[in-house]
Order: sequence, then structure tokens, then C-alpha cells
Amino acid sequence: MADEPHFLKEQDRKALEVERRSETEATLEPLQLGQRVRAIRLSQNLTLEEASKRTGLARSTLSKIENEQISPTFTAVTKLVHGLGIDIPQLFAQPRSGAKPAGRRDITRSGEGKPHPTPTYEHELLNTSLTQKKMVPFRTRVHTRTFDEFTDWIRHDGEEFLYVLSGSLLFYTEFYEPVELFEGDSAYYDCTMGHALVSTSEVDAEVLWVTA
Repeated sequence: MADEPHFLKEQDRKALEVERRSETEATLEPLQLGQRVRAIRLSQNLTLEEASKRTGLARSTLSKIENEQISPTFTAVTKLVHGLGIDIPQLFAQPRSGAKPAGRRDITRSGEGKPHPTPTYEHELLNTSLTQKKMVPFRTRVHTRTFDEFTDWIRHDGEEFLYVLSGSLLFYTEFYEPVELFEGDSAYYDCTMGHALVSTSEVDAEVLWVTA
């Protein structure tokens, strides 16, 4: 089991590390959410009063957020996103100064991913024609039915997002009690922590994994 994530380590992970090293710390800016909110509001030519009406947040609350006097709650962030007509990533990040779009794109048609079977999982690697990806997406059918089928924890570098596409499964992690996940459930976790999946539905569960 310990050698299962090797397909993630060689080509994509090494390329990603090279790319990260090539970026200097000067390109990184601390998150200043208040300034982002103000910049987005002004780009839409909105006064505080107008933004208040659009978002449903009090004018005084918006002012405090913009002046970094308070941190917005999740509910406030949701209202800002909907009221200002933006996506959540736009609120928390902006392109680096002078950054140009790379124009990279890759499409994988249904069933046309690169197969990567293992003793416990049947992986389908997606968007494999792109190199130096910052994320590695793959679809997996979980064959295992008991934790005893694993010889060791699966662990590798990075963080991982898991989304259950169909069926149900037990999600085992090294430092937590197993939790059963059902279709539509998701998890985000540090994958240096041991983890493993076991199908609990009549048919093998299918999941979407994205590793960063």
C-alpha cells in the first residue's frame, strides 16, 4: 500500500517543486481581505451604502471589514460573494502584478483517463497531457472491503481533496476515528497523515481525488 501514490511523486510532484522554487518570495503578498473588498467595491463604482444594500451587510460592518477592524464570518463572506457578483477565489486572491494568463487547458472525456490499477484501488488519472500541474486530479473506484486488506497506511506529500461520486465508504485516517461518507460528501486533509478508503455500499464506491 505504501507504494500506491508513487505515480503522484515522480512527474507531477517534482515538476511542481521546481516551479515553486522558481517563484521568489517577492511574488507572495499577505492576505489583506479588507483591501480586496474595497478594491472590488470601487471597481464596481459602489458606495458603502450601495454595497450594503446589495450584500445585506450593515454599512458599519462593511466599513470595519474594509479597514481590517474585524474579520468577516463565513456568513458575511457568502453575502459579499453573492452581493458583489463574484466567486470566492476572487475575494481571497488576485493575480500577481504583471502576471499573464498561461492559457493552459486540458480536457479528459468520460472514460478516457489514463488507467492506473492497484491492489486496492482502480485509479483513472485525468488531464494527463498537462505537465507541471499544481493539482493532480483522478477518479477512483474503491475495491477494498475491509481495512485489513491494506498492508500499511497510504501517505504521501501534499494535501488532498476527496469527493464521493457514488456509493458509500469508510474514510480511515491515522489520527481520527473512521467516518462513513456518502454520495456528495467530501473531505480535505493532510496526506502525510495515513489514510485509506473502504467501500461499504453494495457496489464499489467511486470518488474524485484532487492532490496538491
